[in-house]
Amino acid sequence: MHSGKKGKSGSTKPIVSQHDKWLEYNHDEIEKIITDLAKAGKSSSEIGLILRDQYGIPDVKAITKKTITQILKKNKLGSRLPEDLTNLLTQALKLRKHVEKNPKDNSNSRGLQLTESKIKRLIRYYKMRNILPGDFYYDVKNIELLLR
Repeated sequence: MHSGKKGKSGSTKPIVSQHDKWLEYNHDEIEKIITDLAKAGKSSSEIGLILRDQYGIPDVKAITKKTITQILKKNKLGSRLPEDLTNLLTQALKLRKHVEKNPKDNSNSRGLQLTESKIKRLIRYYKMRNILPGDFYYDVKNIELLLR
């Protein structure tokens, strides 16, 4: 969005509604693995990577009919903020501390501006979808409090 490049990158997952027959795990076992990993302090994206790499589970939603985030919310293990927003907030906090130490670093101050604009757009999107409360706002002074 903020670069001069053209086109969009990435790939799309093939549309598959049923799970593979060779998979050894069933619905309940996968949910137990997900809750155990969440209790160990893993985020939903880390859980997805672990399930893919260590357990050989290519797609949780095809088997359980729920996403990892939905399973975590059902078991009351989800975080208060969405994961992408949390990652952007930690990035903005690191950039802000760097810019305070190095005020002449213009490229990082530009990066901070771009990151904060992404945060504000994402907050507006989540408010529209009622994922965040309507009175939620991005305050530079309270970033650390939001991430706890």
